[in-house]
Amino acid sequence: MKQCSAIRNLAIASTVLLVLRSGLSGAGQPDLTIRSDVRLVLLDVSVKDRAGGFVSGLTKGNFNVFENGRPQPVTVFANDDVPVTVGLLIDESFSMQAKRNEVLTAAGTFIAESNPRDEIFVLNFNDKVKRGLPDGILFSDNMDQLRSALHRGVAQGKTALNDAVIEGLQQLQLGKRDKKTLIVISDGGDNASEHTRRQMFDMVQQSAATIYTIGIYDKDDPDRDPGILRDLARTTGGEAYFPESLEEMVPVCRRIAKDIRERYTLGYVPKSENGVGNVRRIEVRASAPGHARLIARTRKSYRYDEVKLSEKK
Repeated sequence: MKQCSAIRNLAIASTVLLVLRSGLSGAGQPDLTIRSDVRLVLLDVSVKDRAGGFVSGLTKGNFNVFENGRPQPVTVFANDDVPVTVGLLIDESFSMQAKRNEVLTAAGTFIAESNPRDEIFVLNFNDKVKRGLPDGILFSDNMDQLRSALHRGVAQGKTALNDAVIEGLQQLQLGKRDKKTLIVISDGGDNASEHTRRQMFDMVQQSAATIYTIGIYDKDDPDRDPGILRDLARTTGGEAYFPESLEEMVPVCRRIAKDIRERYTLGYVPKSENGVGNVRRIEVRASAPGHARLIARTRKSYRYDEVKLSEKK
């Protein structure tokens, strides 16, 4: 089985990645070696059956990958429970005040049920985006430290959702884990950001991160915008959840943690003849004996940018 940890995301401005060869050091850890002459598109894929259950135990032969409708040979495959870099983006606007305890309890459940080797950070956002961890600490796997980070915010002000997503994506790139994920919990649309929605989605398109969103709305909230949360999840291959009650928050966060730990990694080498700098559509199909229909979820597209040989070192 190929180890997902043998792949490192080297591209900040593109989801096109460079391939890394892996060996084993004396300590048994992957020794990463750059092959700068090969490009790789790396996909984070979740597979469910018709009942919504997670499907594990699939092999490379159970998948077909298409770019712009053309089949692509899968050159990298992994189905390990590998550690990821995760950002929790917690809406701390004034309208969240009555929901805050349930949200923080659910976020704590997500942390507790994630891979213990995950590196996690917390961003609390209202009018501004604030880091929950102490100054100088970008990531943590310490439960007490992360719980303190969750409770560091104060429910007040408006909602700078665009700014929070952009800052979350930027901090993900500083992480050491190969897979990157954001969890966004919010009860309304953006009404305070310095960045526009287009600027945010441009960065989402350039990132390899998977984004999960949880929308908890009051029915009469004039600022609610479930569409933006759906688009964030759909674009990146994550999933959007809209629990009908606060009591459903913990099961939703538990489900997201399970989804992250059971995702597959697929990689293929893209061809350049389709042009440079264009957006390429991706489709992944999964099938297996004993399953009438499987649903594979991953990002819908990526932006292809040529890498010059002079830039590869």
